[in-house]
Amino acid sequence: MRTEQETDRRFATTLARGLAVLRAFRPSDDGLGNAEISERTGLPKSTVSRLTFTLQSLGYLNHARRHDRYRPGPALLALGNVAASSISFVDLSGSIMQRLADETGTLALLLVRDQNKLLIVKTWRPRNLASLWLEVGHRLPFNGSSSGHAMLSALSEEMFERAVAEADGDRGLTPERAAVIRRDGYAQLLASGTVIADPAEYFATSIHAVARPFHSRDLSEPVIFTCGAMPADLSLERMRAEVGPALNEAVRELERMMGQGSSIAMRS
Repeated sequence: MRTEQETDRRFATTLARGLAVLRAFRPSDDGLGNAEISERTGLPKSTVSRLTFTLQSLGYLNHARRHDRYRPGPALLALGNVAASSISFVDLSGSIMQRLADETGTLALLLVRDQNKLLIVKTWRPRNLASLWLEVGHRLPFNGSSSGHAMLSALSEEMFERAVAEADGDRGLTPERAAVIRRDGYAQLLASGTVIADPAEYFATSIHAVARPFHSRDLSEPVIFTCGAMPADLSLERMRAEVGPALNEAVRELERMMGQGSSIAMRS
């Protein structure tokens, strides 16, 4: 299903397809061929072939070792560094979230919305402790993840409707289900400052997590900070009594450093 933006005459379809190719790459990949990129993006292989050739010519992809497989190129690395440097809260949050990960023994995450999923863009692992395998580039669903529920709860009405439309029923995220998640999640935010998805509905039985939105002046929509661990190490009771309050206070500390008020009641 095409979104409202995609039907707008100003929408550049070729550019969107090129960006879809770049989003297909994951940190664990040992390069991708055109067939694999086509499978991940849903684009025809002939289209992918033209796009990868163009992106390679511009330095966004390269053939560093094996000439049948593409990898992110130096221009993409430079672009990412520029973006990270221009968004001030990313660097400021580093020491806060690392301390939180160490004190709680959880994997701390920063996630952003990426069409029908949430994309992990930063992780902080607890020192000297084993933690979850989730890495930068991994995507989480909206339905059945604390991070996803927090995002749906914190988005403005307009952005919420857009996110649900782009999700297009992914993992059962119907408009009706999304509305329930949004209502319940917002009630949790007002009560405790964090969101915990029902572990019985979580998308992966090996993960428990608690999440908290953050609204930065640099961005038009919230990002999500999350703490996660295996259920044996992060029970529902511990999320509510210890880790959730610690995450809430960590994000409030970041808000104070940024000179801004609480992110909780900012949706409209």
